[in-house]
Amino acid sequence: MSFFNDPRRIPEAYGLRIAAGLIAYFILMKLLNLAHNVELRLLNLAILVIGVYFALKKLREVNEDQLNYFRALITGFTTATIGSVLFAIFLFVYMKVDSSMMQAIIEGEPMGRYLNAYIAAFIVALEGVFSGLLVTFVILNYIGTDEVNQ
Repeated sequence: MSFFNDPRRIPEAYGLRIAAGLIAYFILMKLLNLAHNVELRLLNLAILVIGVYFALKKLREVNEDQLNYFRALITGFTTATIGSVLFAIFLFVYMKVDSSMMQAIIEGEPMGRYLNAYIAAFIVALEGVFSGLLVTFVILNYIGTDEVNQ
C-alpha cells in the first residue's frame, strides 16, 4: 500500500497535496509576474478548501460512510496545518534564496520594515492554520457528520 492510499495517513497525504498545490500556484504566479497581487492570495483558500474537502471525503469513504464529527475535525485541521506549514517552509527557503522578494515585501507593506523571512513565513503558516480550522468547520457543517450518540 502506498503512502498516498494508506487510510491511516489521510492528513499527511492530503496535506502534501495541498502544499504541492500552493507551491505550484505560487510558482505560476511568479512566472506570470503576478506574485505582487495580494488579492490573488484568495485562491490559496480555494486550494485549501479543495484539499480539506477531499481529505474528509476520503475519511468518510474508508470508514464505510461513517464520519465522526471530532475525528473529522481533527483530520481536516491536521490536513490544513500540514499543507500550510510545508508551504510556509517553502516560502521561507524561497525568501532566503530570492532576497528581492523579501525586499519587495518590506518596501510594499505598511509594517514591512519589521518583517524578515522568519516572521513572514510564520505569518503565512499561522494564517493557513487558522484558515484551515475555519474551512474544516464550515465543510463539516456542509457535508454533515454522524450523530454524536452513534
